[in-house]
Amino acid sequence: MTKDIWRLFISPPAHGTWNMAVDEAILEEVGRGSSLPTLRLYAWEPPCLSIGFGQPISDVDLVRLQARGWEVVRRPTGGRAVLHTDELTYSIIAPSNEPRVTGTLLESYQRLAKALVEALRLLVLPVEVQVQAAIPPAQNTNPICFDVPSAYEITVDGKKLLGSAQARRKEGVLQHGSLPLNGDLTRIVQVLDYPDEIIRTRAANRLLERATTVETALGRIVTWEEAARAFTNAFQSVFNLELKPADLTLAENIRAEELSTVKYSHTGWTQKQSS
Repeated sequence: MTKDIWRLFISPPAHGTWNMAVDEAILEEVGRGSSLPTLRLYAWEPPCLSIGFGQPISDVDLVRLQARGWEVVRRPTGGRAVLHTDELTYSIIAPSNEPRVTGTLLESYQRLAKALVEALRLLVLPVEVQVQAAIPPAQNTNPICFDVPSAYEITVDGKKLLGSAQARRKEGVLQHGSLPLNGDLTRIVQVLDYPDEIIRTRAANRLLERATTVETALGRIVTWEEAARAFTNAFQSVFNLELKPADLTLAENIRAEELSTVKYSHTGWTQKQSS
């Protein structure tokens, strides 16, 4: 690939509605040619449960969620629930004709996974790519994203480490994903709806068997800043990019404010039962 310039946007921690609105606002401006393709690295404050575009809100125990002071947001991408806390989140946003994201969904997943794998190897993680989904998507009714690796997702010793989801629109491609750095992965089961506590406990135990964090895999804490440097270096080297740090444009800021209010904070979006 020829050397190209992308924007590197490192965001301060933010509410879930703002985080999703920013990704979509960037996608719209990238599609218009008004903004460069973007690698965005960000975090969430307070902790937020994100659910997939077509996931029913009935998967979520809203009373338990609110009691913990956590938020919920529906992503514009597919997949299942993720609890965003103690993690690095990335998003890749580019027009459809950008060669690094062209092709089918699986082809672009596979291509982008090369940079993600390199980022984790820079952190000395012995990662592998899950070439085939453990369960076909149509048969996966589990509410938790990290419980079952999908095709071209990244594992350590067979346990899912990095989960990603993608949206493909006329404006371009948005792929974002979550890298849990540390903390208790089973916190998510405390805010999902289960028939009883026995089944909730079984779900927590199953999750620990199937997913892991960077700290558990490495035996040491990796800071958000350390992980962000690894992602930046990996994307530059694997995709022959010059990543130029820059903030949101004025148009992106205005549109993100609008989307955060009228879409991602709206119960009609968040609490729909299915797509």
